[in-house]
Amino acid sequence: MELQIKNASGAVSGQLTLADETFTRPFNEGLVHQAVVAYLAGGRAGTRAQKTRSEVSGGGAKPFRQKGTGRARAGSSRSPLWRGGGVTFAARPQDHSQKLNKKMYRAAMRSIFSELLRQDRLLVVDALDMAEAKTKQMIAWLTALGLAEQNRVLLVSDEVDVNLYLSARNLRNVAVVDTVGLDPVSLVGSDRVVMTVGAAQRVGEWLA
Repeated sequence: MELQIKNASGAVSGQLTLADETFTRPFNEGLVHQAVVAYLAGGRAGTRAQKTRSEVSGGGAKPFRQKGTGRARAGSSRSPLWRGGGVTFAARPQDHSQKLNKKMYRAAMRSIFSELLRQDRLLVVDALDMAEAKTKQMIAWLTALGLAEQNRVLLVSDEVDVNLYLSARNLRNVAVVDTVGLDPVSLVGSDRVVMTVGAAQRVGEWLA
């Protein structure tokens, strides 16, 4: 498969060859959904906790005598029926992560990249280098590539670039990530994905 490579001015500067078996896969909606759900589940903290009646402080003495008051009998003021009492089915810290085999995860990523190519949402550029951290320069670069009006743009570089990150952090519709930090949620949720030649080659090697 041949992809056009564009430069900073938006002109075609070359061609990039990608493996057909990696970037021409059919879209497996079920597998992609499973990968997205597993990724989101792994990000949940699962740290919520509540106290049962045995964990709430106080309530050691019987609030009032058993008979003769006209009230319903009560053995503790920390009953779930009382204000300040424990919770009947108290929440406990738990692990929400879901297991997803590496083979399945790579297959899902291949399916996502193939669908991005079919929908013309994947763009390859020769470089994403920023000489200095300037948001104005980033806006000009996005305008030259015709991406300024996109709702969500994901920039993927082959390595961490501080100037690139600082130039884009004030743009609410632009996100920057390197190949190590790629995830299915960011790819699926982006209107356009812009990758450097090095990033595209690394992804191709990883998904081969």
